[in-house]
Amino acid sequence: MLLQELLVRLAICTVVVSSLTDRSPHATAVHLPPSSDANALLGFKSKADLRNHLGFSQNGSSHFCEWEGVTCYEKKVVRLILEDLDLGGVFVADTLNRLDELRVLSLQNNSLTGSIPDLSGLLNLKTLFLDHNYFTGSFPPSILSLHRLRTLDLSHNNLTGPLPNSLKSLDRLYYLRLDSNWFNGTVPPLNQSSLKTFNVSSNNLTGAIPVTATLLRFGFALFSLNPGLCGEIIHKECHPRPHFFVPTAAVEPPSPTEALGQSEEVHGVELDQSTPKQHKRTAVIIGFSTGVFFLIGSLLCFVVAVRKKRNDKEQTTIPIIEREAAATAEAAAAIQMEQENELEEKVKRVQGMQVAKSGNLTFCAGEAQLYTLDQLMRASAELLGRGTMGTTYKAVLDNRLVVTVKRLDAGKLAGSTKEMFEQHMESVGGLRHPNLVPLRAYFQAQDERLLIYDYEPNGSLFSLIHGSKSTRAKPLHWTSCLKIAEDVAQGLAYIHQAWRLVHGNLKSSNVLIGPDFEACIADYCLTALTSFPHEDDTTAAAYKAPETRISNGQATSKGDVYAFGILLLELLTGRPPSQHPFSAPEEAVNLVKSSRENEGWEREGEGGRLEMLVELAIACSLNSAEQRPTMWQVLKMLQEIKGAELTQNGELDPQPGMS
Repeated sequence: MLLQELLVRLAICTVVVSSLTDRSPHATAVHLPPSSDANALLGFKSKADLRNHLGFSQNGSSHFCEWEGVTCYEKKVVRLILEDLDLGGVFVADTLNRLDELRVLSLQNNSLTGSIPDLSGLLNLKTLFLDHNYFTGSFPPSILSLHRLRTLDLSHNNLTGPLPNSLKSLDRLYYLRLDSNWFNGTVPPLNQSSLKTFNVSSNNLTGAIPVTATLLRFGFALFSLNPGLCGEIIHKECHPRPHFFVPTAAVEPPSPTEALGQSEEVHGVELDQSTPKQHKRTAVIIGFSTGVFFLIGSLLCFVVAVRKKRNDKEQTTIPIIEREAAATAEAAAAIQMEQENELEEKVKRVQGMQVAKSGNLTFCAGEAQLYTLDQLMRASAELLGRGTMGTTYKAVLDNRLVVTVKRLDAGKLAGSTKEMFEQHMESVGGLRHPNLVPLRAYFQAQDERLLIYDYEPNGSLFSLIHGSKSTRAKPLHWTSCLKIAEDVAQGLAYIHQAWRLVHGNLKSSNVLIGPDFEACIADYCLTALTSFPHEDDTTAAAYKAPETRISNGQATSKGDVYAFGILLLELLTGRPPSQHPFSAPEEAVNLVKSSRENEGWEREGEGGRLEMLVELAIACSLNSAEQRPTMWQVLKMLQEIKGAELTQNGELDPQPGMS
């Protein structure tokens, strides 16, 4: 079935369900009860949208699930994204708090004022962005009851008061930004192992920063501009001892350069090798050499005086004194030469280190500087695999942090200048989505280019589908396939729509399994730095859309859709792409049937949902790029299929690989 037929089929299903609902004797009550999601949205608009920038209207012909920024599932709002709309009112209570199925709420970059209302009704909320507004009042205590929360951003507001210690109870917290407010009191003793992004800078926090395994991972800059903070983490004594023999007024504060150097030494930025300690050693060497010359001069003066006063004894005494003076001078010269050689060797070593480290390890915006280039180079490395763009390693640093390092093939990026690489990595480093493996830092020096990502210990989707060399995995349950496909589609749609970028190299080995068994896309947006290379491996080449297989064919968003279709067939059949060629849709359906004959096609495909997945895979992998859907359309269709399954069998959320 072609894409147009699939869309028609889904539209008919939606119309039928809607018409059945409208014909019910309780149709009006079901469609818009007093506490409905629609009324919650309208209540929010009435006080927050004073400039009438939102198109929410009860009188319009559109369903509230079609309103701007609203994403629904089973006619319940699950995502509300209202960003950069210049909303200039207040966020009143008892409005959005009634969206009990809401997963994502973002009101960032508006002009909302007043306090943040009670949000305790949002029990399913996972992501909350309220940053870059004008909210006042204290930290909202209702947030502490949202135990599914993973992302919280209240930065760039006018919030005051202390930060609650019970923030540590949000044990799933992955991203926490509270910077650029007026918070006071102490830093909470956060110790969630899941916390990867953190910032409390530019507040009025005071006291010692708690020394926890989590907070130790974050650098000086993320605590900066809090004059009252102290402790081991920022290398500042809380009760400094007085300097002996130095008047208090004479003690000058360190210069900005010295202060930066101090924080860099502790928190992971490479230091200039010419340190104050080395300057001190150089001064000692020079002082010692001057003393030796002074001693030689004194001895020579002594010889001259003896010559004048003792004529007769001069013939026997002077040779002895001269020999002693010569010996002393020779020893002094030898010492001086030794010291100069040692100093020269040190200078050479320093210069050599500076040459070796001429590249820069650059952390992406907002990232904590958890390690230095030295630590990264000293890390023990384990080869994970070789791919189209380079070689990937697992690196264990001396602070026990484990990261993934991708060493890019210099030949593939030969046409990319240093400036092009840096500019592109800044864009890629800004991508943050639950279904993307985040890029944390990058490095380049001459022909060496490294990318540093989070390490995902659960392996790749390729291993999950195909098993190890010694074992043969059976096809995943189709509901697991649906969940993985939706995760991948979420990540790709974010790349395409939010950033206007493309992946360019999607395949099962570039999809990793996260800590919550979510599918996370890796190695994204790298092919923009070069013409897409010719792929010799037949399995990898099978993911390439026909239009990108030609010489110098550039990666496109529709090429990503093609690769997604091939990946979906790989999920459903359990076979590598090179083993499932087809020339007609019926062949693909038969291929999936034969792969799942032991499980029963009718049992799995009850209601045609598995068949709809196959048809979606076929629509994505059409030879004509114009006929393929966009990733946003693909995501919507997957959510329709998931909704049908939920209606039939209840909750759908199995872990990958689980039947």
